[in-house]
Amino acid sequence: MNRSHDAAQRACGGDMDIVAQLEMRVPVIQAPMAGVSTPALAAAVSNAGGLGSLGLAAMTGDEAAEAIARTHGLTSRPFGVNLFCHQPQPRDLAAEVRWLGRLAPHFQRFGATPPATLVPRYPSLLESDELLDSVLAGQPAVVTFHFGLPRPEQIAALRQRGCLLGATATSAREAGLIREAGLDMVVAQGWQAGGHRGIFDPDGPDERLDTLALVRRIAPLGLPVIAAGEIMDRADTLAALGAGVVAVQCGTAFLRAPEAATSQAHRAALDAGETVMTRAISGRPARCCANAFSAIPDAESPGYPATYAAGKALDAAARAQGTTNYGAHWAGTGCARAVARPAADTVAALAP
Repeated sequence: MNRSHDAAQRACGGDMDIVAQLEMRVPVIQAPMAGVSTPALAAAVSNAGGLGSLGLAAMTGDEAAEAIARTHGLTSRPFGVNLFCHQPQPRDLAAEVRWLGRLAPHFQRFGATPPATLVPRYPSLLESDELLDSVLAGQPAVVTFHFGLPRPEQIAALRQRGCLLGATATSAREAGLIREAGLDMVVAQGWQAGGHRGIFDPDGPDERLDTLALVRRIAPLGLPVIAAGEIMDRADTLAALGAGVVAVQCGTAFLRAPEAATSQAHRAALDAGETVMTRAISGRPARCCANAFSAIPDAESPGYPATYAAGKALDAAARAQGTTNYGAHWAGTGCARAVARPAADTVAALAP
């Protein structure tokens, strides 16, 4: 066992049973879906014996602080938050102009013109401590990372607050980097999972392993593994637990919950059950319900988050004219199996 992992184990009191540490009655974690997860949803899942989560990547520091405080006000049980750690990339203004030109016919369909310039939001934790400061002040029980890993000093600061730490892996290599960083757990994100793929390098190789195959690749590393990707009912949970995970993480299963901020258009899109992995909406691979936006060829998208700024502008132009099929309707391959019910009932339906 390497030194960084020893340190992580000591930080957890030597006990690596994540589920027990978090006082979870059932090994069900609600995925921290940025823009959809709410304090009400996170609290409902935690109060039902699982682990609720907040996706903070689309928030300002003040918004994140408010969301964490509201969640603390709704539950006395542990909950988690998620932060994005994508590698900052230099702007390619020429590529952005070309992409806006490609989108121009779609804007024109709604009597609009593309923005003259793009104003990207969602800075990486690697380039801004704004969200980290709110997390440190709010002290959630768990902090997870997507798209990569934070800086060592950021990990140390969270350790000092007593947070358990984890990160998304789409391969055994990424899981190894998570282990080397001294984190406590790894979220194995299978190819079926909805939302943004957590791959560290979006232009690197991707084996596109399904969830259980990925779990089996990662398990020998020795870190507690959480399975993510098409976990929609008790049978899926049992299959994942049988493969050796300590818990399952579910996002799509909660999209129809009344506590979620899922739009009506997004809820309706789940019915078709057809999803696609695309970069057209945000610039990074992400799985969403098939719609007019996902049908746009994405080979020339200028990368995340600049592409997302263009995507949001086009979606706003479409919605202004009553069209909702240009939205970022993130969902996993099991989306047609999502059930409209309170979050607590979904936790019970997923519990082994």
